[in-house]
Amino acid sequence: MNSTRPRRNCPGWAACGLCAGCVLLWSACNQGFSAKRPESQARPEAGSPRAVKTVCAQERAVEQIVSAFGSLAAQDQAVLSVKVPGRIQTMTVDMGSPVQKGDLIAQVEPRDYELRLRQTEAALAQARARLGLPLDGTDDRIELEKTSTVKQAQALLEEARKNRDRILTLSEQGILSQSELETATAAYEVALNRCQDALEESRNRQAMLAQRRAELEIARQQLADTAVHAPFAGTIQERRASLGEYVTAGFPVVTLVRMDPLRLRLEVSERDAAGIRAAQKVRLHVEGDTNTYTGEIKRLSPTLNEQNRILLVEADVPNPGALRPGAFVRAEIITDENRKAVLVPAGTVVTFAGIEKVFLVQNGKAMEKPVAIGRRMASGLEVLTGVKAGDWVVVDPGNLQSGQMVTPKP
Repeated sequence: MNSTRPRRNCPGWAACGLCAGCVLLWSACNQGFSAKRPESQARPEAGSPRAVKTVCAQERAVEQIVSAFGSLAAQDQAVLSVKVPGRIQTMTVDMGSPVQKGDLIAQVEPRDYELRLRQTEAALAQARARLGLPLDGTDDRIELEKTSTVKQAQALLEEARKNRDRILTLSEQGILSQSELETATAAYEVALNRCQDALEESRNRQAMLAQRRAELEIARQQLADTAVHAPFAGTIQERRASLGEYVTAGFPVVTLVRMDPLRLRLEVSERDAAGIRAAQKVRLHVEGDTNTYTGEIKRLSPTLNEQNRILLVEADVPNPGALRPGAFVRAEIITDENRKAVLVPAGTVVTFAGIEKVFLVQNGKAMEKPVAIGRRMASGLEVLTGVKAGDWVVVDPGNLQSGQMVTPKP
């Protein structure tokens, strides 16, 4: 009995045939593309010079600056407080209110202090009356010897002295007895004691008068202190008291800041601190503002901060109205306005892998030169090292290779 085995399909042979066909097709296409490549796309010969645009590096006077960061602060900031206790009767300002020097900020109820002033005025008038002085206060500084009580006591003393001297003379001549002399001497001693008592009483009364005058001045000052006035022109930063609120002595009412000029505080590194001087100009930029503001250095700290080796510098900046205390600032301190530097156009510098370089034209060849770039200005880039004045630099070198022959063009 014959048995027939079924035929099996082999997928491996089919796949191999398909791959071989694809390889033959790709080879034929590649040969056709190579044959039809235009001559204009052929690589130039290494010896053919390339036309490039060049520019001469120039030495110019530029500003030497020190960059720093800082913030703006108010020129003056004061927390205004009441000097006497009482209830707030008037508040004339609120947050953001502009004030001038001497303007009324707040007023404490003055009634109690007015009554106290009247009381001290009455006590002073009483003290003047006891000394026999005019009540209008025109002769408060009268001398002790000119008061009525002292003048009367001095007159009695002088009369007793003259009577004693007269009796003494008559007693020496034998006209009057010794007992009469003793009586006259005793009367003189009594008058002398009374004069001394009058002088002491007058001193006590004048001391009382001085005390009453001091109390009157205190009462007047307390009445004046019920009003809080602005010590300088500025703007109210914060209002801390409300109308009708009872406040004690020293209670803060408002916070006042001087807005013009502003105080610019900068932090300068120890490396740049040696070139910072007073009266140097400062340019500053504020976040969110495209304007450039200027100021002048006024104050320098005498020491460096030991923690971060930073010098604190302060400058005064005029405020046209847009600047605010507390703003973050990027500043440039101009340390030298006429420093010589080599400048090249921005298009001459190529950056690759973090390295900046230019191509110089030397003996008809483009030579690659690493450079160190300083300031980037509108007039060009400041080259610190690598290029000197008079060197010809290639503009927009593109894929130019070092050592390639070039032909400069205008």
